[in-house]
Amino acid sequence: MKRVCVFCGSSPGARQEYVDVAVQLGKTLDERKVGLVYGGGKVGLMGYTAAAAAKAGGEVIGVIPKGLVKKEVAFTDLTDLRVVETMHERKALMAELSDGFIAMPGGLGTLEEFFEALTWAQLGMHEKPCGFLNVCHYYDSILGFLDGAVNEQFLDQEHHDMILVAESPGALLDQFDAYKPPTGDKAAWALQLMCVHSKPE
Repeated sequence: MKRVCVFCGSSPGARQEYVDVAVQLGKTLDERKVGLVYGGGKVGLMGYTAAAAAKAGGEVIGVIPKGLVKKEVAFTDLTDLRVVETMHERKALMAELSDGFIAMPGGLGTLEEFFEALTWAQLGMHEKPCGFLNVCHYYDSILGFLDGAVNEQFLDQEHHDMILVAESPGALLDQFDAYKPPTGDKAAWALQLMCVHSKPE
């Protein structure tokens, strides 16, 4: 695994543990010779993770749209900061550069970016691992929702099991190294469903 994309908050959050694990993640990525791809900001958990990885000597690639350079306070000291035009370009480039996706604690943007990457995996568009770094059980309620989606038959258990979960960076990266994608052909099923619904009345 050459690089991992990390989605996380532009705020440090309410607990010191979030910051501590963000720093630990940055250091752990460097120790394992895994590069960091992230949203390009220098504030919040984004900044702590990137600063820790960069200080340790690791590869750090920031990707940020022009419109967010000031709002998210771009980490201009990075050796590789890529400024793009749109959010769509940002996500596409981050996905292209990365071999896996981690969600640290964060808000709407973190969830949107992570679940898009996860949906691409579900559809067979990539076979990269996706996981929650579940610091202080932050994602327990989301995981409970997904359990309910399986029970209500809106999510296959196979695709639920694609989501890797750990409370420490090392444990999550161990799961990434051992990850095997599901064998079902969700992409073919989705394409067939789109064709059915696109037929004229």
